[in-house]
Amino acid sequence: MSQTTAKEFGKWRSMLWPVHAFELKKFIPMLLLMFFINFNYTILRDTKDALIITAPGSGAEAIPFLKVWGVLPIAILFMVIYAKLSNILSKTKLFYTTIISFLVFFVLFKLVLYPARDFLHPNELADKLQAALPGGFSGMIAIFRNWTFSLFYIMSELWGSMALSLLFWGFANDTTRVSESKRFYAMFGIGANLAMLPSGEFIKYFAKIGSNVAPGVDGFGLTLNYLTLLVIGGGLATMGVYWWINKNVLTDSRFYDVNDIKKKKEKPKMPLKESFAFLLRSKYLISLAILVISYGVCIQLVEVTWKNQVKLQYPNGTDYVGFMGMFSQITALLTLFMMLFVGGNVIRRFGWKAGALFTPVVLLLTGIAFFAFVIFKDSLGGIIATLGTTPLMLAVIFGTAQNIASKSTKYSLFDPTKEMAYIPLDQESKVKGKAAIDVVGARFGKAGGAFVNQGLIVATGGIAFIAPYVAGIMLLVLGGWIVATRSLGKQFGSLTAKREAEAKAEAAAEAAKASAEAESAKSPQPTS
Repeated sequence: MSQTTAKEFGKWRSMLWPVHAFELKKFIPMLLLMFFINFNYTILRDTKDALIITAPGSGAEAIPFLKVWGVLPIAILFMVIYAKLSNILSKTKLFYTTIISFLVFFVLFKLVLYPARDFLHPNELADKLQAALPGGFSGMIAIFRNWTFSLFYIMSELWGSMALSLLFWGFANDTTRVSESKRFYAMFGIGANLAMLPSGEFIKYFAKIGSNVAPGVDGFGLTLNYLTLLVIGGGLATMGVYWWINKNVLTDSRFYDVNDIKKKKEKPKMPLKESFAFLLRSKYLISLAILVISYGVCIQLVEVTWKNQVKLQYPNGTDYVGFMGMFSQITALLTLFMMLFVGGNVIRRFGWKAGALFTPVVLLLTGIAFFAFVIFKDSLGGIIATLGTTPLMLAVIFGTAQNIASKSTKYSLFDPTKEMAYIPLDQESKVKGKAAIDVVGARFGKAGGAFVNQGLIVATGGIAFIAPYVAGIMLLVLGGWIVATRSLGKQFGSLTAKREAEAKAEAAAEAAKASAEAESAKSPQPTS
């Protein structure tokens, strides 16, 4: 192999796999940790939607009400409890406590809440409310009618915020150097998207089993039982990998300085009532919060309209969850491509700001295409007939393409750049700021989009009429997102340079001290 060819090979190898051989001891377990957390997240995300949208007396219109009046308040409660526990428990115990809390709920749902749903759900009272209130409130009545399903939806939503955003990325930010993050963070997402392939296959497989049961048998309940068992297994595997990393990786000085471990165990103390005040005092954290909230708003604005189309096309619960399993697999394949050939290379070649701007630009382009079709599809009857399909199926396809594109850019670029932004911050800002932004801020974003959808549904009388208004609001949010990203890019660059200069100065001081001690040891000692 010529020298030029060897250089080209090395260049392509570093682009596709920028991890050194000696780093695999640290990188692969972190990849597995992300794998198992996202394995559960994919199953829970697809299952919760099918459970709520296809429940008796429910539909996609229930989601905006559930996000505002269910997910957001519980997210705030979780953040308060987490912040309290972060001042009491070690980070290791806090990790285990959080994961176990979720697993206990899902076991309870499988064994008690779902089997007793007919007894627990207040159907008669819900029917009376439905008859007394305007049609626009059907979503609110649906979450009350199916309150155990609503609770499952809330806990499934919070798994993404707590286990993925807070626990995994918080752990990664504590144990990863800035130089490593530029190579590792985009690659960590590979573990997440590899998980979507088997989880999507399991979803489709168990949905097929549920579809082929004898008459009178609850096929969706059977599918749900199998999927819940997989979630419990994934949670146990998550704790096992986390234990192994703490035992074998964080004790290796090549990957994590022992002195850093001691420093990071000294968690900052801050009264809970000052957590958000602390956030509001930092321009840096405010800019970061705008990014997270904007993504939540935009994705929620689009998803409700799309999921309504999917429910109309697949009204049966097992068919719906089977479609979502296929959706997860396609999303995983595209995201893996984005991570290997786009995400990491964009960040390394063009910098943090370019990587962070990629997601809102993609959302802008695909959102315009989706809403344009939904709004003007009645004028395209001839073209749709020529394609041999229906307007509903094409709406599902357009919405699916939009959601796949937005999620693939989120996983390959938005998440890595967002997490990189936390690294130069001090420990207090990481713990308190991240808890406020990633748990409550993310919920505020989705709740904000849900609140807009909720208000429009009540005002117009149904999801079918809200598309033009949603499209206009999304354009405004995307504009604010892009402005905040450009501002944060400047702050991130200057703060990172400052931290690197401080680290170099500290290293130089340590070297000078060591050199002075060595010289002192060489000097002849005075004799008595």
